[in-house]
Amino acid sequence: MTIETKQLTVARAAKALKAREFSAVELTEQFLENITAENPNLNAYLEIFEDSLEQAKHADEILGRGEGGVLTGIPIAVKDNILIEGKIASAASKMLENYRAAYDATVIRKLKEQGAVFLGRTNMDEFAMGGSTENSAFGATKNPHDTERVAGGTSGGSAAAVAADMTLAALGSDTGGSVRQPASFCGVVGLKPTYGAVSRFGLIATVSSFDQIGPLTKTVEDAGLMFGLISGIDPKDSTTLLDESRQTSEKEKMTVGIPRHLFKEGVDAGVLQAFEKMAKKLSDRGHRIVDIELPSISYALSCYYVINFAEISSNLARFDGVRYGLHVDGIDLLGDYTKTRGAGFGTEVRRRILLGTYVLSAGYYDAYYGKANTVRQRITNDFLDAFKTVDCIATPTTPFPAFRFGEKNDPLAMYAADIFTVPANLTGMPALSVPMDPVVRDGATLPVGFQLTAPHRGEPALFHLGKILEI
Repeated sequence: MTIETKQLTVARAAKALKAREFSAVELTEQFLENITAENPNLNAYLEIFEDSLEQAKHADEILGRGEGGVLTGIPIAVKDNILIEGKIASAASKMLENYRAAYDATVIRKLKEQGAVFLGRTNMDEFAMGGSTENSAFGATKNPHDTERVAGGTSGGSAAAVAADMTLAALGSDTGGSVRQPASFCGVVGLKPTYGAVSRFGLIATVSSFDQIGPLTKTVEDAGLMFGLISGIDPKDSTTLLDESRQTSEKEKMTVGIPRHLFKEGVDAGVLQAFEKMAKKLSDRGHRIVDIELPSISYALSCYYVINFAEISSNLARFDGVRYGLHVDGIDLLGDYTKTRGAGFGTEVRRRILLGTYVLSAGYYDAYYGKANTVRQRITNDFLDAFKTVDCIATPTTPFPAFRFGEKNDPLAMYAADIFTVPANLTGMPALSVPMDPVVRDGATLPVGFQLTAPHRGEPALFHLGKILEI
């Protein structure tokens, strides 16, 4: 049986499975065929799980009893830094190339309880460091819209898998835009939830105070469905938030603030044109558009990367070749450490560990890390002040469309691509990227994204406005 999957969404597939229009096995087989056809060229998946059809058979048994939830039988891809018991979780690094997870991440447990079908693990920048998936130890992921360009990062494999019709939905993790930026580059929907809305238990840590697991989907409706099922308090993660803190309603007509002072330089003209068209769409639907100022936002990138490097240095200290992961013999214990970490970590990871160790050192802690945390609070206060008069803040997701492989060889140029996405991680606020009109570059039609940011626990407002933008 051939199933037309291009227009299929999670919501539509769930209804079709309930109606027995096709089985979970048939749906999974179709996506496995799609993967076989597309993945050798795109390298979105690092591994296809051999038991995916067994998972689908189990889902059909549940559906056959008239039971099951929204995701029962729904094929899902999982970023390679989210643990699935018994499966390799390498974080796209040689350091963990053969590491098998001993337990399920909380989000995986919740999806298993729903009866979701896990197709495989997707490619990413090593240990979630980068913005292009060029830093994977297992090869870069190509953009389905132009294979000479990057898919974005760090969740590039998950975004490409959804865009190339190799899954209905995927999980990614967002440290500074790692769900939203590849969603923009690949033309899909990406959600970074409020910090603490989704458990990080079972997520290989990059920057613990920034990281959030979020969905990549074809539609805003699907993103809302996924978020509702993976969110909630978790006793295994003390940073998770009580459900009572979630906003349950949104205004019918909202005020959307636009910090146009950020668009004065470095933003592609085509991206700005598409952005203004989307803003007008909201205005035409009765929502109020106003200009706002975020006074401290110019410090966001510097602040973000100082904290990013510092927490990476701390979190990755555990990979020493002694406890688990790669081990390379040296002439002594120190030699074991240096050889293991030199062989196991790629260039970008080593760069960030070195810089992070520097900013945490005794002579520079207050000058860099301490000051960055002070600036982080100032930026958060700017957003809180803005949200006294507006309901959401809108920007492009990225300043430009997907770039060619090797085009951003300068690390600072790569970091600058995160200008619109890092504030949501610094402030802990939720943000949603929705596709807008594509731009044409060198004969290629390339997606770009429209980003909405809401106050803490303001995901309902994001979904409300996001659905309008899809129409």
